[in-house]
Amino acid sequence: MTIDLADYEKGATFKGDYEAKLAELQERLAKIQVAHIIHDRRSVILLEGWDAAGKGGIIKRMTADWDPRYYKVHPISAPTEEERDRHFLWRFWTRLPAGRNIAIFDRSWYGRVLVERVEGFCSKGEWKRAYEEINAFERQQVDAGTNIVKLFVHITQETQDEQLAQRLDTPWKRWKTGADDYRNRARRADYLDAMHDMFRKTDTKVAPWHAIDNNHRRAGRIAALSYVAKRLEKLVPMDFPEADPEVVKLAAKAYGYRVP
Repeated sequence: MTIDLADYEKGATFKGDYEAKLAELQERLAKIQVAHIIHDRRSVILLEGWDAAGKGGIIKRMTADWDPRYYKVHPISAPTEEERDRHFLWRFWTRLPAGRNIAIFDRSWYGRVLVERVEGFCSKGEWKRAYEEINAFERQQVDAGTNIVKLFVHITQETQDEQLAQRLDTPWKRWKTGADDYRNRARRADYLDAMHDMFRKTDTKVAPWHAIDNNHRRAGRIAALSYVAKRLEKLVPMDFPEADPEVVKLAAKAYGYRVP
């Protein structure tokens, strides 16, 4: 079924012990990262969404218990001159994860069919062609063994305005907002059209989209982390190795260790 963002605007509050549920999910995600390491798997988690939708807050909590040696967050902004001289997917190829690693994209290759389309940073022919190019790119990654998890973080105009105002009101958050936020805000209807086209054309079996209602931050974060954990647990082996007998012998000799 095609995603309709109007279905993700309830902003329902989280019912339950938020801190306990968050800790439970972070422990679950930590085990998932270990599964990547020991089984030599690789995954991409990408987040798209409105300005001030809370993508960074989700990423911060998702990675809280991860070993920093085996994951990397890629904040995607406007392409450099070198990147503009190449195919739009080139700069993403160079950021794909190696084995045992997870790459998180805070915005992604979907910029071609969102901001670049709406703001006229590419031609109509380029963004219309990009849907097939993106689907082929994602299929290539999956066929090569890379898992892809795609989240769209949605908020209403009212929630976005509250978040933008909060950034202006808070001195240490002002760096996170700028003129682009208000340029994009003024074209919300155009962005909605582009987003719904994106869902229709790139919500595939190998790389499906999942929308998150983040109008209530706690509920949205729990929903996002739950989805990522559930999807990756299906894609990555979750069995863990027995203790190495030789290491067990060394431990027994060193301090009397016994296998439980």
